[in-house]
Amino acid sequence: MSSVVIYCRSGFESDAAAEINHHAALQAVAGYVKAKPNTGFVIFECFDPQQAELLVKKIDFKSLVFARQWFTGVLLNNMSVEDRVSEIKAVVGDFPLCGDLRVETPDTNEGKELSKFCKKFSTPLSKSLEKQNKLTREHKPTKPVLHVLFLANDTAYVGYSFSTNNSPFFMGIPRLRMPSDAPSRSTLKLDEAFNVFIGKTDVAGRIEPGMKAVDLGACPGGWTYQLVRRGMFVTAIDNGPMNEALMESGQVKHHTVDGFKYLPEKKNVTWLVCDMIEKPLKVANLMLDWIVNGYAKELIFNLKLPMKKRFDTVYECLTLIHEELAEYDVDYRLQAKHLYHDREEVTVHIQVKKLGKK
Repeated sequence: MSSVVIYCRSGFESDAAAEINHHAALQAVAGYVKAKPNTGFVIFECFDPQQAELLVKKIDFKSLVFARQWFTGVLLNNMSVEDRVSEIKAVVGDFPLCGDLRVETPDTNEGKELSKFCKKFSTPLSKSLEKQNKLTREHKPTKPVLHVLFLANDTAYVGYSFSTNNSPFFMGIPRLRMPSDAPSRSTLKLDEAFNVFIGKTDVAGRIEPGMKAVDLGACPGGWTYQLVRRGMFVTAIDNGPMNEALMESGQVKHHTVDGFKYLPEKKNVTWLVCDMIEKPLKVANLMLDWIVNGYAKELIFNLKLPMKKRFDTVYECLTLIHEELAEYDVDYRLQAKHLYHDREEVTVHIQVKKLGKK
C-alpha cells in the first residue's frame, strides 16, 4: 500500500498536506500529496509503496497538529454495491490481525449522508472479517485498527493504523456533550483538550480537586467552568463580567486585569489556561514567561490563526517555544492539535517536568 490517509477539518486540507510533506521529508520518504478543498482528508502517496507503513510507524502521531486520524491504505472504487464486503476482503489479505474495525466517513456534509449506511455496513463486514481471521471477535486495544473510509457508497480507502500511534477516537473526534449550565460553547474546547492531551488514565496527580488554576481571558467563564467541575480553585482574569453561577460556586476569584499584565502572587498554580484573542506569537511569548518563571506546572492555550499560512504560523510558534525552553534548560512535554471544537485556532498543551537552572 502506497497511501497514507489523513483526516482533517474541512477547509484545512492545505495545512494537513503541508504538515505531512514536512514530516515525510524529515523521514527521507519521497512522495506527493493529493488534496481537494473542503473534503476533510488528504492523501500522501509514497513513491515506494513499502514506505507508507514506515511513515505511520515512525512519525509520532501526537506530533501532527492538523491530523485527526491516519492510516496506511489502498483505494477501492467502483465497488459493486451488491457485494462490497467481498471486495474489501480481497484487499485485506496481507493486513495484520486487527483488534478494532472503524467504518468511517470524512467530517463533511457529504460524509454525514453516508453515516447511517456505515453503521449498518459495519456488522456484516466485521463478521466476515472475523471469519477471514483479519479481525478479532472481541475488541483488542493493543492490536492494529482496521479502517474503512467511505467517500461514496462505492468508493472507500481501506487500511490500518497502529493503536500505539493513532487517535483512539472514532473519526478522530471525541464525542462530548455540551453541559446545559456552561456559560459558553467554548467550554467544549477545554474539555476536549483534557480528553486528548491527558486522557482518562493519566489524571492522578495532574487533575485533582483542590488544585489552583488561572484562566487568562476567562470571560464569561467557559474554560473556568471546566476547571471548576474538576474541583479546582480558579483565578479568572478578564476585564469583562463572569458568569454569576460560577462566581457563586465559591471556587472562583475574578480579577479585572489585562491577561498580559497579570502575575500570580505565589508559585502554586498547577494549571494555566488561556483563550485570549491575540496574535499567536504574543500568546506564545506570554506562555514562555509563565513557564521559565515557574508560575505554572501545566498549560493549555490557544493560538489564533491567520486566514493564510496557518501551518507556517503554527510551526513558527512551536519552533519558538522549543528553542526558548531548550535555552532555559526546561524539561517538558508539548502537544499541539487542531481540535474538533477549534475553528481558526490550534490548542497547545505543555507539561513542565523540570525547570532549568537559569
